[in-house]
Amino acid sequence: MRVWALVVLAVAATADAKPTLADLGITVDAGADEIMDGGYRGSIHLVPQLPEGRYKRHREWTTKAWIDIDAFFSSLELPDPAPYRWRNITMKFVRSVGKRTPSAWASQWTINYNVEGSLMTSAAGVRETLFHELFHLNDEQHGDWSAKTLAADYDAIVKKCGIKAACLAPYAPNDTKVRASGTYYAFQPNNGSGVHEYAAELAVRYWKEQREMTETGKLSHRAFKCGPAENARAWRALVGEFFGGRDAVPAC
Repeated sequence: MRVWALVVLAVAATADAKPTLADLGITVDAGADEIMDGGYRGSIHLVPQLPEGRYKRHREWTTKAWIDIDAFFSSLELPDPAPYRWRNITMKFVRSVGKRTPSAWASQWTINYNVEGSLMTSAAGVRETLFHELFHLNDEQHGDWSAKTLAADYDAIVKKCGIKAACLAPYAPNDTKVRASGTYYAFQPNNGSGVHEYAAELAVRYWKEQREMTETGKLSHRAFKCGPAENARAWRALVGEFFGGRDAVPAC
């Protein structure tokens, strides 16, 4: 009887075990000690910092984020082969000295994560930031898709609005803003290729709207694709290229 009870407990423990980053195909490493050209942020000193000790919460947050991201893409049932990669990603952790930016950046299937990043202060912030950076990796893999596909409309929006938030609001995929300029992150000047950030924020908007439709059956706000014509074109192109045409949001 005691042996049987121990077996039951062992099975239950296995069933309740939560996936680790390794289980999700995420490799963790320390980043480099370097001086980074942060564009509008200026020069930034970065040092290696694993998510341990006083920073261990970042491992917990990133693990929760990747579990959610994996569940999201698994539920999409993308075509085989999948047009989007969310597993087998390397994460390199760093700490910025004296500054809290950038929160993260990505290239070549590697996401660099700043444990002092201003966006990395909650589980929700980490999850959204990782989804944003994951898109950059896929955009890169698709031959710089955003620059080839979205640049014409993006440049026209910037020409019309500059950095005026009120003008940009109908076109901004996400609500993230840059404190210094007051404009939307998707349209912040001197931040690398602006259209790359616009596309990544568009991917975040896709993720948010699909999740809300799944959880509540409706959106609490106007669908992005139902805004200006530029929005509809960008949305249609993004969903077709990366997400297998899957869109739970009703037609406008």
